[in-house]
Amino acid sequence: MFWSILHRTILWELVRVFLLSLVGITGMLLMAGIVAEASQHGLTPMQILAAIPLLVPSTLPYTIPATTLFATCVVYGRLAHDNEILAIKAAGINILSVVRPSALLGIAMTALTMGLYYELIPTTHHIMRSMVLQDIEEFLYGVLKREHCISNPRLNYSMQVKSVQGRTLIDPVFRSKDPKTQTDNVIARAVEAEMRVDLAHSQILFHMKRCWVSSSQSGDNGYFEDKIWPVDLPPDFEKTARKFRAGDMTWNELIEYRDELQQQKEGQDAEIAIQSALLNTPTANPEHLKNLRSQSRQKQAEILNLETEMLLRPALAAGCFCFVVVGCPIGIWFSKSDYLSAFITCFLPIVFLYYPLLLCGANLAKTGKLQPALAVWSADAVMAVVALPLYRKLLKN
Repeated sequence: MFWSILHRTILWELVRVFLLSLVGITGMLLMAGIVAEASQHGLTPMQILAAIPLLVPSTLPYTIPATTLFATCVVYGRLAHDNEILAIKAAGINILSVVRPSALLGIAMTALTMGLYYELIPTTHHIMRSMVLQDIEEFLYGVLKREHCISNPRLNYSMQVKSVQGRTLIDPVFRSKDPKTQTDNVIARAVEAEMRVDLAHSQILFHMKRCWVSSSQSGDNGYFEDKIWPVDLPPDFEKTARKFRAGDMTWNELIEYRDELQQQKEGQDAEIAIQSALLNTPTANPEHLKNLRSQSRQKQAEILNLETEMLLRPALAAGCFCFVVVGCPIGIWFSKSDYLSAFITCFLPIVFLYYPLLLCGANLAKTGKLQPALAVWSADAVMAVVALPLYRKLLKN
């Protein structure tokens, strides 16, 4: 009965500290980092407010492990500071039994994080990216208000304005460059203009009023009362309408897309074998064989990227349990009221060891330099190895 009450008391204290710190750390991360970055990119306050609920799930895989570690250090540090750990030992209770509530919290947060990765995080991430497409006019107007210029070097055009008043662009200058010579072949300057996005044709329409045009590639020279300049929509905006990144895909979509790519690669490999057998015959086509091999390598790279993503999600989720396992003995050893120092002592090695090892391993796995499972799970394995001597010493002392 005593053990049951003890476990419930420790678990309740862990949950209370965890929830309070989760709200605080997530709020600070949003306000100090993401919201500030969104403001710099020209998003309006209403767009930022609409984006915050979509941004929160994406931050949780990083804030949940940190707050789990913080709660563990605070609670077990307080228990040691108040000599409750000594009292528990004096009562003949194994010290490892005191760790069970934190292990339960770590397992629960690992399951929660993995559950978020199953569908909610990729779905909200994709919706967030799609908002840019849906609000592209507001986004472009915001960029013009802030930077007074938008340009797309890949499409060889730019628009500069003196100022923006509502939906009106004041003193706009449109320039188009020749893709070969990179010199201006169209320069159009107007008193004012308006901008409209035509998603059906993937174009931005600049409606310029009282416009002077100088063009070296067409007969559109001189003064025009009204002139509409259509330019291609940047391809990055078009891509946000569909899922092309592994991070935007739900778990089921990752599996389906990986299986689809594997089938395509098997078909390409079979054709490569046929073309290789015909290489020294009159019907051989070396250029076609070269293209097939290039496509096969591309498919393999995409498959590696998907498989790495499928391993990275549970590895990040398991970080919650790993942090708890390391945080408990360190929190007990510090056994003083300065709980922040115990947290920093735990968290700094994690910041400089765990996350760099995890992210570098993921990058090496995506490029095929390391086997994905070994590369991604090595960081969690290192944490487990570090925990073993910590508990051995805790049991001895």
